[in-house]
Amino acid sequence: MAYMNQDKKKIIKANLDKVLKPLGIKYSLRVRHHMAITCTIRSAPFDMLADRCGDNRYETRGARYEQVNRFWYADHYTGKTKDVLAGVVDAMTSADYFDHSDAQVDYFHTAYYFDINIGAYDKPFEVKA
Repeated sequence: MAYMNQDKKKIIKANLDKVLKPLGIKYSLRVRHHMAITCTIRSAPFDMLADRCGDNRYETRGARYEQVNRFWYADHYTGKTKDVLAGVVDAMTSADYFDHSDAQVDYFHTAYYFDINIGAYDKPFEVKA
């Protein structure tokens, strides 16, 4: 059964600080329903949304936020954003993470779920020097 608590959040936060703070990236973490954790990247000194590639290059009515698919970020982003997201995924899976799920037989067994967002619908992503 997926379970997330404040102790695991502290481990993840320490690892995210190592990845994001030296680059000047601001983020927030929150635990949802004691089973998931969400990392929202609020601002960065470069435009992370500009590094989208292929068919993923779109602006939805000027929206400055996006949910990142942790399985496909390497195909949807390039450059510095791709490298940052790789570090974020590694940090998000640093608190005794495992995933023994098998969707074909409807069996889901994971340590916890996690989400990565660039900006939010009510607080869009900002580029700050």
